[in-house]
Amino acid sequence: MTKIDEATKIKMEIAELKKKSKILEAKPAKKVAKKAKAKPTKKVAKKAEAKPAKKVAKKAEAKPAKVVKPKKLTKKELAEEKRIAERTVEDELEEQLTESEIENFQIEKVDMERLTNKICDILAEKESDGMLQSELWKKLKLSGRDGSRLSLKLERMGTITREKLLENDRWTYKLILKKTPISTQSIENAPCLVCTVEQKCSLDGEISPRTCQLIEDWVITEFKKPLKAK
Repeated sequence: MTKIDEATKIKMEIAELKKKSKILEAKPAKKVAKKAKAKPTKKVAKKAEAKPAKKVAKKAEAKPAKVVKPKKLTKKELAEEKRIAERTVEDELEEQLTESEIENFQIEKVDMERLTNKICDILAEKESDGMLQSELWKKLKLSGRDGSRLSLKLERMGTITREKLLENDRWTYKLILKKTPISTQSIENAPCLVCTVEQKCSLDGEISPRTCQLIEDWVITEFKKPLKAK
């Protein structure tokens, strides 16, 4: 083999080596490109689309599941809530006023004895059924505040009883007559009060209430008054 042949052979080997090196350089580049283009995008897409959706779904499902149980009230707390719900104007006044203020209550320019008698007459007609205090005060043209104070006073006197009840979704009182107060009105015109011979009057004497014409006339007059009123 001549030197020329050896040189040609070496050139061919070098050319072959260059081809192989190019092939080796090209193949890894393609793989990296595939990884860079395909695989990372798939993973990112999965993470972006799937994982957050699962977390949100879990949170959305978990939160409504938490139920706050209402606090159980004690008997004392329940009783207090009931008392507040059933509270009326009279209850507030009763707390604000002293016993002395209730018992000595007076309405300005009003004859309290006559007013009390009128209330008793109205309640006596209702007997044990009683009457709603709002209706009574309306009939007597009294304000609710004055009427409430008066009902407290009459209850303290033992004249009426107050029965608490729910009327039109509001708590109020029904007034029932307990006893009729003593009044001097029935004997105001009695002749005995101004009789000039009272000292000589006796059951078995010459001057006696059994035979007194003045008493007889007075009784007949008083008896006719209700008939005239009717």
